[in-house]
Amino acid sequence: MFVRPTNRVSHRLARMAFLLACAGALTVAAPGPLHRFLGLDVEIVLAVFRYGFYLAAAGAALGLATIVPTRPGERRRGFVAAFLAIVIGVAGAWVPLDWFLRAQRLPELNDISTDIANPPPLVVTAQLRRGATNPPGYPGASAGVLQRSGYPDIVPVVLPVPPAEAFKRVDKVAMDMDWDVVARAPGEGRLEAVATSPWFGFNDDIVVRIKPDGSGTRIDIRSKSRVGESDLGVNAKRIREFVARLKAEG
Repeated sequence: MFVRPTNRVSHRLARMAFLLACAGALTVAAPGPLHRFLGLDVEIVLAVFRYGFYLAAAGAALGLATIVPTRPGERRRGFVAAFLAIVIGVAGAWVPLDWFLRAQRLPELNDISTDIANPPPLVVTAQLRRGATNPPGYPGASAGVLQRSGYPDIVPVVLPVPPAEAFKRVDKVAMDMDWDVVARAPGEGRLEAVATSPWFGFNDDIVVRIKPDGSGTRIDIRSKSRVGESDLGVNAKRIREFVARLKAEG
């Protein structure tokens, strides 16, 4: 059976789109394990991640271009390959695109605290940050201004219970959230933990301060990333979840 050259070319392009999309999706997925388990430098990891997006997006675009017939009624070879290229390419490109959109929308912060005037200091976790690109100290008043503008709901929590009971609740919530608790100091009203992201294995350090407040207890929490100028909203999301769970305890 005679096959038009244009149809044959479309088939080849569809296969190329499929291969591009698969290569892009794998390139997007690979940096996480490479960093987490093999210690690949974070700058290299993010560069590979970015180029994976380009490959995945190119595969999806080429798949879209080849899936649409150029003439009415034309039978298109490679339809399945083109369709899969679109699906795989969009899926592979989505995470990097989501990161980019969040970076544009959210304040450039990597240190979030419910108390921006007197943030709880990192003590034990400060010793774990050796080699981290972000120093353990709070960035300063400018960070507080950005946080108040971007995350106005991040505020201290006051519970109508004594500090000892509040500490137990804080400890339980930390464990329920699968944090690695590295310090429990109920006498000082301090709990410290490390949260590890599931894909890249990025570590964020957390300190919770518990102190008396009238007949109740005031609780402040601070979450700080070890790497990256922007946390893409991860620390604020973590604090919101912590606060919601803490209020639900009792």
